[in-house]
Parts: sequence; structure tokens; C-alpha cells
Amino acid sequence: MRYRILGRTGLRVSVIGVGTWQFGGEWGRDYDQSQADAILDAAAEAGINLVDTAECYGDRLSEKLIGDYLSRRDRSRWVVATKFGHHFHSFMKRTEDFSPADVQRQLEGSLRALRVDRIDLYQFHSGPDAAFLNDDLWEMLRRQQAAGRIAHLGISILGKGSELQAREASRVGAAALQVIYNRLDRRPEQTVFPWAETDQLGILARVPLASGLLSGKYTAANFPPNDVRSTFDREKLKADLAAVEQIKKNEVPPGVPLSQWALAWCLRNPLVSAVIPGCKDPAQVRSNAAAADLVSA
Repeated sequence: MRYRILGRTGLRVSVIGVGTWQFGGEWGRDYDQSQADAILDAAAEAGINLVDTAECYGDRLSEKLIGDYLSRRDRSRWVVATKFGHHFHSFMKRTEDFSPADVQRQLEGSLRALRVDRIDLYQFHSGPDAAFLNDDLWEMLRRQQAAGRIAHLGISILGKGSELQAREASRVGAAALQVIYNRLDRRPEQTVFPWAETDQLGILARVPLASGLLSGKYTAANFPPNDVRSTFDREKLKADLAAVEQIKKNEVPPGVPLSQWALAWCLRNPLVSAVIPGCKDPAQVRSNAAAADLVSA
């Protein structure tokens, strides 16, 4: 495993992390504690130390599975990142609340679910610019930092991007940005990366396998699988799958698994501290971790 410093947080994170949206049950299957344990144990064995979750992954189910795991393992070896701003109601149904009072309650809920005294990276979760620009929210969060309940603040930017949030991140006290970034979606290179470089912000790349399109498992005949991806726009999927075929033909070295190449591709830029792919089982964790061997530094 290789490690990088997450911007100016000083956190030393594995370049391959573990995304845990799937633990919430919206990725086509449910997870119990033993399955979550097996995934996180495989990650630890591979040298992974970064786990990313959120308040609305299955009404804190993801946080609770991670918290139970951490209560029986060495908490100090893990960098734990979670998010705030949403409430889970049912499959793919959420409401948002970025008011300072509610976010403080969300923080308390995350601390309880994760069974930790402090969250290493607490991230504004894909909210609108209007909510982001509420200085009272960030003042409350800085007070929680001073109280020792949050180590560092971050921003998980909406999929469509927000240059404003990247530009203003340092001003509000955030030290890391999480963005959708992969070989099929390079928009952050123009809207986010320049601000990250200027303000020494760490970057976490989510959806690095483009929702499985860069996994090497799918073609037009068998995509999408029977999960939330079945809602994706079919014409865009068709175009993206055609692009993947060209990438495999022209960019991926012979003998290198497409999924590992795709993760390493994100990390070719030193501004990207880590990628946080999801994983359905320990075998996928080990495959993801092997991508670190393709990273030069």
C-alpha cells in the first residue's frame, strides 16, 4: 500500500480507501455485521486505513456497521470520514437539513453510531451553495472542532460540481474536497483541482470506477445491474460504454485489469490523496488495494 498526506490536514491516508455506501443497502444487497467485518478486515490486511461513510447511508446503517467493527478493533489505525446534511427515509429517498442546530444533532448521531469520540474528517454532504454559504453553520462546526469532536472539516461536492464550494473551502475552514472523478468524468480538473492546489486542499476521488463502467465487468448487454444504477440515463450509458471500449484498446496496458488501471489513473495526479471505491466483498477489496502497485508515488 502507498500513502499520501490529505492536503493540509496532516492525515496520512492510504491511496486506496473503502467507500461504504453499499453498507446502507442501496447497492443491490443487504450487509450484516459479519460481512462488513470481513470487508474491513480485508482492507486492514491490505494496508488500507481510510473508510468513508455518511449519515444517510441506510439511516446510519453504514455508520453503525463501521462503529461496531471499530469497537472491536484498533480504532487508532483508521482514518474515519463521514458526512452531514441529509436524513434517510427509504430506498433512495432523503431530505436535507444543513441548519446548524440539526447538523449538530447529526454530528451527535454519527459519533454514537460510529462509537468514536472524534470524527477525523466531517464533510458537508453534496449540499447546495445557499446552504454552504451559511457562516453560522461553519462557526458551529469550528466550535465542535475546538471541543475535540471533529478533527478536520471537508466538503463532498455535488456530482455536477460547485466551483464556488471549492473556491470558498479554505475560507470556511475545510481542508479536503471529495469529488466525483474518474477517467470518464474529468470535470474537477477544471473546477476543483486549481483551488485545491492553491489552498493545499486534499482531494478524495469518489466513484473512481464510474459506477462500475470502468470495472471491466459490464457491456451494453449486461448493464445496468438490478440496483440504483438501473435509473441511469440509457443513452449516456451507451456512450460511456463505447468510451470504455476505446480506453481499454488505447490506454490500458496489456495484462493490467481495467479496474486497477482506472483507480491508478485517478492517482496519477498528486493532488488526489486517495480514491474511495465501493466494494461488495473482500475479494473486491483486495483487487482495489492491488491498484496501489500501479502508483509511482
